[in-house]
Amino acid sequence: MTGIKVRASREDRIFEVVNGILLAMAFVVIVYPLVFVLSASFSSPKAVASGEMLLLPKGVTLQGYRQIFQYQEIWTGYANTLFYTVLGTMINLFVTIPCGYALSRRDMPLRGALMVYFMITMYFNSGIIPHYLNVRSMGLLNTRTILLVGGAVSVYNLIVCRSFFGTSIPWALHEAARIDGASDARTFVDIVLPLSKPILVVIALYCAVAHWNSYFTAMVYIQDRKLFPLQLFLREILLKSQAATAMLSNTADAEAAMELYAQQEAANQIKYGVIVVSTLPMMMVYPWLQRFFAKGVMIGSVKG
Repeated sequence: MTGIKVRASREDRIFEVVNGILLAMAFVVIVYPLVFVLSASFSSPKAVASGEMLLLPKGVTLQGYRQIFQYQEIWTGYANTLFYTVLGTMINLFVTIPCGYALSRRDMPLRGALMVYFMITMYFNSGIIPHYLNVRSMGLLNTRTILLVGGAVSVYNLIVCRSFFGTSIPWALHEAARIDGASDARTFVDIVLPLSKPILVVIALYCAVAHWNSYFTAMVYIQDRKLFPLQLFLREILLKSQAATAMLSNTADAEAAMELYAQQEAANQIKYGVIVVSTLPMMMVYPWLQRFFAKGVMIGSVKG
């Protein structure tokens, strides 16, 4: 039996061409900054500052990475960020997944009112100053605890979890488990969780990325540099570079200008390297989780 070839219409060909052009443009927009930062981390700061380096490295050097490895506070921030990300993500999962499951149960009293209560917090908050006073009154200033439990529950993640459990776990499983004498806790642990790998990976990745990129909470509530996450040290490097540039343009003293220029060059030397070092772990983890991530996002957001 021979296959029947269907000729694409003129409109279909136009659509494919336009779609291909748009996808190519999106690819360039997404990939170019990544390639530029990676190339700049291996390039001479002078080549980057003068605009000579557009895509591929110019004046290849590893001096920036050498300075990063010698900068002790970078490793302190790296260790802190790893700690906050791993433990913080575990706390997020521990409170978000059971809460989302409970709100998805048909037999839970007042689940609609509780969901409205949670959703109100998405649009209204107390503000930074009242929140700071509240944190201070609880003795959480300058502690690791505020970075771990300060945002333990994200209402958006909670809604995704509730939608997943409500649409992907048949209610008949709950009824069968109850007939067999299983408690709600055992049903959740032995039946629901093994069937929920996609949503577990999605929420874990959301929370891990949020913890890894977080800096504002630490900037407001942490003063001890030994507790700083990596992103705060990266912010300091960027600010030093900008400050040196501003001061260099306003100084007339040749000796001071040379010193400021050296500071600016040193800051620029490690700026891109730190960006690469700070984003590399997330970029390495994502490909392993992509399959579960895509499935979990689609199930948790399209249905419900």
